[in-house]
Amino acid sequence: MLNVHFFTFNAFSENTYIISNHKKECWIIDPGMYDEREMNEFISFIDNQQLKPISIINTHAHLDHIFGVSGLKKKYGIPFGIHMAELPVLERGADTAAMFGMTLSDIPGADFYIPHTQPLQLGDDVIDVRFTPGHSPGSISFYHKAGNWVIAGDALFNGSIGRTDLPGGNFDTLITSIKEQLFSLPDNTTVLSGHGPSTTIGNEKKYNPFLS
Repeated sequence: MLNVHFFTFNAFSENTYIISNHKKECWIIDPGMYDEREMNEFISFIDNQQLKPISIINTHAHLDHIFGVSGLKKKYGIPFGIHMAELPVLERGADTAAMFGMTLSDIPGADFYIPHTQPLQLGDDVIDVRFTPGHSPGSISFYHKAGNWVIAGDALFNGSIGRTDLPGGNFDTLITSIKEQLFSLPDNTTVLSGHGPSTTIGNEKKYNPFLS
């Protein structure tokens, strides 16, 4: 079973995740570290835990989820993957940064694409990839059945949902994604979101005002 650790980084309070197995191999999900202090904090954790980064896999490619990608690729020589439908969002990174008065001069290139038709495997552990567009066109979620959790990116939050007013977003598509791809999971599944505290599928079915 995979272990999960998270950090909250940058001005958008974005949650960056590390998932690791018993061999200390790890995937990095949505690295949002914006400055040197945040990057050093993250690297120190990896060093202290003696983890071996294998790759970066992103739920989506919005600005706040990719700040740290290039630095980690250079540090560890690891590949970066997104869903193919998310490529236009990644390529607009510098323009999006300028909209928020921020800088993203080094746009990372995608080294591989993550299909939603087959699971990912880290050692003996399997993660199901679920296609959850709406917040962005190529958003995906990572479901680990053995651990009873799903990393949902910015699709579903505790009491809310991802914004759909950015390029490629669509409200109806997002609602469909949540109901078909996330609400089909067991009610006690922990939802690890891209921002804010965790929740459960059952809690969001009952109380989320956007989905009742």
